[in-house]
Amino acid sequence: MAGHFPFSGRGGRASTNAFFEAEGLNEDLQEKYYQWWYNQAKEMVENDPELKVTKAHEFKEYPFGQHAHHNFHLNDKAWAVALADLGDFLKGVVFPRLSEEAMHKLEEEHKKMVEGLRKEAEESPREAAPDIGFFRHT
Repeated sequence: MAGHFPFSGRGGRASTNAFFEAEGLNEDLQEKYYQWWYNQAKEMVENDPELKVTKAHEFKEYPFGQHAHHNFHLNDKAWAVALADLGDFLKGVVFPRLSEEAMHKLEEEHKKMVEGLRKEAEESPREAAPDIGFFRHT
């Protein structure tokens, strides 16, 4: 029950970065996307009595996760890495607690949010990716 999100699979930061690249999200929009997920996760944790006691302290500081405030390989991928950390928490801890109905509602809200970011990306496009992507090895 992991939904259809960039962190749903096993690709980690490469998947999240590929999502940002495919959607044309610049760094500000990447943070906006991340913050949406952060807010969702924090609310879900605060509304679950068990998670509130065991995990709420992890949301006292923004962003969430072990890579918070670090820029992966100094390559401007901080939000991709932070989202991978948050995504692992969501799909491993939070999503299994959601009903099928709640998961579908979340997917719909996500879809609308991404559509809004796409429109914003048209106004403020991302710098073009290099011929060999940042996470591809040759």
